[in-house]
Amino acid sequence: MLNSPRTTTISSPGTGRGSGSADRRVPVAVSAPDPISREGAISQLLRHPEIELREESGPGTVALLVEDALDEAALTRLRRIVRSEGARAVLVIGAMRENELLDVVECGVGAIVWRHEATAGRLVQAVLAASRDDGDLPADLLGRLIRQVGTLHRGAAGRTSAPFGLTPREVDVLRLVSEGFDTGEIAGKLSYSERTVKNVMHGLTTRLHLRNRAHAVAFALREGYI
Repeated sequence: MLNSPRTTTISSPGTGRGSGSADRRVPVAVSAPDPISREGAISQLLRHPEIELREESGPGTVALLVEDALDEAALTRLRRIVRSEGARAVLVIGAMRENELLDVVECGVGAIVWRHEATAGRLVQAVLAASRDDGDLPADLLGRLIRQVGTLHRGAAGRTSAPFGLTPREVDVLRLVSEGFDTGEIAGKLSYSERTVKNVMHGLTTRLHLRNRAHAVAFALREGYI
């Protein structure tokens, strides 16, 4: 089982880490396996005026799912919320096996919070990151994702390459995204404008049908680009 007290945020182009949501409220729907867990998460979110609680998830909302552990039913719920309902997802999880992590990311989940770390501030941080299509993963999970995808890539050595690729500019941007840099920092390191960084990320996620920044990083790792 995995756990960690640290987190790493993968920022989306056009937003900085820690940027707030002062000019709008983020609609959030909470789902949990029992009433106590659900009411606990709701009570944490109610403290923050930037959060608008909803009964149901849908396009434009953030679905916050509280789970003790992952099973096929939980993965099915995640896929339905992201792919069918069009919501962004935050997973609050008690424990996760390493081989389940890539499944979660590929479901379209970009923000994960350990249940034992689920304070009001931590939940809001993850919700705001998800609302911006950023990634917010515990640091140990990001490291294990990198190693897991690297193992998959090495195991696939010699097979026919996928019929798409990344440009050197896209690889440079994604490498810095995976290290947690925000748009302004990436622009400064690569001597690009922030608009260029935003356009690069938008272009590759649209072209490759990637759901969010964490999914883009996972794709680049799996294909051996970073």
